[in-house]
Amino acid sequence: MPKHAVVIHWFRRDLRLTDNLSLAAAAKDGASVVPVYILSDWTSIHSWTGSIRQQFLCGCLGSLSKNLETLGSRLILRVGKANTELERLIRETQATAVYFNRDYDPYGREMEKKVREVCARLGVECMSFKDRVLHEPEEVLTGNGGPYRVYTPYSRNWLSLTKQEPSRRLASLGTAPAAELNSHPLPTLDHWKLPATQSTLPEAGERAARERMKAFIEDHRLHHYGERRNIPAGLTTSRLGQDLRFGLISIRELYARCLKAASETTRPEERSSIETYLKELAWREFYLAILWFYPEVFEEEFSPEFRGMPWPGRDDHFEAWCQGRTGFPIVDAGIRELLATGFMHNRVRMIVSMFLTKDLHCHWKLGESFFMRHLVDGENASNNGGWQWSAGTGADAAPYFRIQNPWTQTKSYDPVGAYIRQWVPELRGVSPERFLAPPKDGRALAAGYPLPIVDHGLERERTLAIFAKHRGR
Repeated sequence: MPKHAVVIHWFRRDLRLTDNLSLAAAAKDGASVVPVYILSDWTSIHSWTGSIRQQFLCGCLGSLSKNLETLGSRLILRVGKANTELERLIRETQATAVYFNRDYDPYGREMEKKVREVCARLGVECMSFKDRVLHEPEEVLTGNGGPYRVYTPYSRNWLSLTKQEPSRRLASLGTAPAAELNSHPLPTLDHWKLPATQSTLPEAGERAARERMKAFIEDHRLHHYGERRNIPAGLTTSRLGQDLRFGLISIRELYARCLKAASETTRPEERSSIETYLKELAWREFYLAILWFYPEVFEEEFSPEFRGMPWPGRDDHFEAWCQGRTGFPIVDAGIRELLATGFMHNRVRMIVSMFLTKDLHCHWKLGESFFMRHLVDGENASNNGGWQWSAGTGADAAPYFRIQNPWTQTKSYDPVGAYIRQWVPELRGVSPERFLAPPKDGRALAAGYPLPIVDHGLERERTLAIFAKHRGR
């Protein structure tokens, strides 16, 4: 017999039916399960998101709604603060339990606390589950029982731990909620008063995400990940970031499929590539752990020695960077790819981020917000970690004196200009050799394309002086 007559499952970053630990537990424990997603009620402007990611969310919710209907269920949509809306839903349905998968950022944790308080006050069971990660922050600790501040020893520990096996797709979900239960319609961008996006986004929903995961592994991109992952032109990485961000695929299933692929290959170089990819999954959880133990990184530098340091960037330089009009082809290509698709290749993210902080001297928080407003896979922990890494202020960061040269980075990773030519159409007729160094004749690379807005060599020396002066206080 089910433990509860009615259980509420609160969907968050787990918009799938396959290997969803909270949803599966709710289906087991409840005679009736009420699946609910609570839409945020901000409008027009948000420093952490924008039209691109919200458009993708709309598609994911539409797909989830249809998938639930195949089980005879119905997605309930509410708008507002989760604790308030869940309390209303508990009273409406007479639910005796609320189930959800845990989040790890300060905002999610605070809301979970409020939801638990609501449940305690109403005498309702509150059950939370580890679903978004393979290992929660407090499961991967140093020998002294403290958090890691450096990735490599963290990853060794993380990789050594036993991983939970994935489960199958949910087959049933109890009885459907009462037909009269109030629900908002599926959202569009109008819900947040956001403008339509012109970006070409990946197909939303669990089915499309599973197809992407299958293609990454079976097309052997996984097997060549180690050698190709730094090449921005073409399909060289997993492109599963948005699927992990919204929980369209399970991290347990992805990990298990990668291990299976490693066990089936006889080639050491392919096995090494798969291991490299698994270490990238560890990076994701390392940054979640940093945010768990050091939530102040949203507001200030992780490294105390760089707090309060000046960032004397110019507004017009930041605006040129935002538009992909800096005169540095690899930087501009990255920004334009982001604006057109909601995605930017990871190697280019590093180049673009370090250029903003080290060449243009703009505060990393400006770039962090810009990325979060435009990335379809925007994940606040990884995004913050990546920006502070590039700025030289974060956990296990690139030393402040390691300053990537956009011209030599181009030579290393886009020597024939395939990536640049794809995203900067003004340069399609320009010889790729000219992308490897600033123009020597003082003339723009092409009509309508700007000259470099700064001299990399001079700005590098300026950055070194700023950091050295601040450290020497």
